Amino acid sequence: MARRSIGIVMNGVTGRMGYRQHLLRSILAIREQGGLPLADGDVLWPEPVLVGRREAKLRDLAERHGLTDWTTSLDEALARPGVEVYFDAQVTSARVEAIRTAVAAGKHVYTEKPIAEDLESALGLARLADAAGIKHGVVQDKLFLPGLLKLRRLIDGGFFGRILSVRGEFGYWVFEGDWQEAQRPSWNYRAEDGGGIILDMFCHWRYVLDAIAPVRSVQALGATHIPERVDEDGKPYEATADDAAYGIFELDGGIVAQINSSWTTRVFRDELVEFQVDGTEGSAVAGLRRCRVQHRSMTPKPVWNPDLPATEDFRSQWQEIPDNTVFDNGFKTQWEMFLRHVADDGAFPWDFYAGARGVQLAELGLRAWREGRRLDVPELAR
Repeated sequence: MARRSIGIVMNGVTGRMGYRQHLLRSILAIREQGGLPLADGDVLWPEPVLVGRREAKLRDLAERHGLTDWTTSLDEALARPGVEVYFDAQVTSARVEAIRTAVAAGKHVYTEKPIAEDLESALGLARLADAAGIKHGVVQDKLFLPGLLKLRRLIDGGFFGRILSVRGEFGYWVFEGDWQEAQRPSWNYRAEDGGGIILDMFCHWRYVLDAIAPVRSVQALGATHIPERVDEDGKPYEATADDAAYGIFELDGGIVAQINSSWTTRVFRDELVEFQVDGTEGSAVAGLRRCRVQHRSMTPKPVWNPDLPATEDFRSQWQEIPDNTVFDNGFKTQWEMFLRHVADDGAFPWDFYAGARGVQLAELGLRAWREGRRLDVPELAR
């Protein structure tokens, strides 16, 4: 058994997602477990090269984790010996140009979503990567949540019969930044910087819904409920991007999906995201970790009577789906799949075209909101 090193340029690791999920809980976690076993018996050892705009923060982050390779220059990082992979977790508006630079340098590319701010740019990156012969992938993390993995198990086992509908609720209250620090960066609320919940979350909802049945149409209403916020420096700014979205999606087979996405809602759910799938034979409610079901044979017969208080505990009438396995961090799981894809040609279906489909749905959602109408979702040509 030999240890093979692979250099990974990680751009944007000083941000919340880039640091917590991708560096700390994925790449460093792979190193802590002794590397990544490959099909030929070798072990792949990731060597991160940290890239960001703020030198002091990069230095502090590297020292905190015993890393020595960091720089504020992307060109310098890509020129490092042994670098094979470029990863991007920057703000969306900076992503396209950085990925083009990495592709030109001949590096395989793995990136956060959205891959671009518009469909034309997203497809341009996919075709550029294909022409360069490099491997490319996009983060689709919610597919690897324990709750959605359990939901996948139910779909594959035919639990639902004919699926009728999907209802999703996602969101929480993001503080305005005046008397409580905001939990999200200010650029998320500026359209000119690639912000907005439709561009962010519809990219997620595309791959979540496509895993149930292909999305064929979209209707959407966006809103900027909080028009002014306070940034990281304590300065008020105008929120020019949508902070809530209300979408209706038609899927193959007549399935209707409704998903509310909001950074301006207070949580009265068990988890920050929940999906209810209803079918002729049963229903399920899946969140980040939990999944509960109610089969047709166990469905109670509630009676509507507004004159009397409810006596049924509806939640207790559902059954919990057991874990039956150990679920690893979803970001780490997908990182391992992509690294095996690069190192020994393992399967990885979520390429730049999958990322472009997410951007397509977001773009159509924004257009449907502007035009106030339902829009079809056409197939994308490669």
